[in-house]
Amino acid sequence: MNRIDLLFKQKDKNILSVYFTAGYPRLEDTIPIIRALQQNGVDLVEIGIPFSDPLADGKILQLSNQQALRNGMTLQILFSQLQNIREEIRIPLILMGYLNPVLRFGMEKFCETANRIGIDGIILPDLPPDIYQREFKNIFMKYGLYKIFLIAPETGEERIRTIDREGNGFIYMVSSSTTTGSTGKLGEVQTGYFKRIHDMKLRLPGLVGFGISSHETFMQACKHASGAIIGSAFVGALGAEGNLERIIKDFVNGIRTGEEQS
Repeated sequence: MNRIDLLFKQKDKNILSVYFTAGYPRLEDTIPIIRALQQNGVDLVEIGIPFSDPLADGKILQLSNQQALRNGMTLQILFSQLQNIREEIRIPLILMGYLNPVLRFGMEKFCETANRIGIDGIILPDLPPDIYQREFKNIFMKYGLYKIFLIAPETGEERIRTIDREGNGFIYMVSSSTTTGSTGKLGEVQTGYFKRIHDMKLRLPGLVGFGISSHETFMQACKHASGAIIGSAFVGALGAEGNLERIIKDFVNGIRTGEEQS
């Protein structure tokens, strides 16, 4: 069973998924960050593939992508770093990035390598469901990789049902049609959107992303979905001075409980 399915089978509420940019803040931080996230109770980790033009990302993630690329991170180096990851990491791992670097690497080579090192799913926001189904679905299925799709408040019912049918694992519910990193409470528009998705009784569970930055917003999201995804707030915390393991421990504890450990 895919580790993502196993996670949702064992736990259907308050799932915490954390995103970070591979190669940030330092090139060699990828494995220590994943290790610390697992040790502190994160349920799912999304590993960002750095890209020079991350259109959907806000300032924090854009800067982290730039720094990771300056550090020398490439897809080949990332795969090399992750080659023995399953010797110590048991939680689901997802690679998230843009289509261009993956196509340059080669889609089948990408999927074969991801499968071999133990990746469970792939998020490529700029790969539409129809193109995925027509050109790449068989490759993903061949290597047992789940394709995770995104929806937004403006996404129509027909497209949502196509995504529910063609996707696997879960649906990434973007809370608003903005770039990543927006903060604040989830308002009436988001609540209505979450209720609409709930009433559609989809096959796949949902995780809410974009704008989740605190214990309060995490718990708000969890009222309407199986859990939430935190990216910009975590990457911002990684940029602070101090011990990396302590930073991660304090951040995760703050999201889970609303309090940082001293």
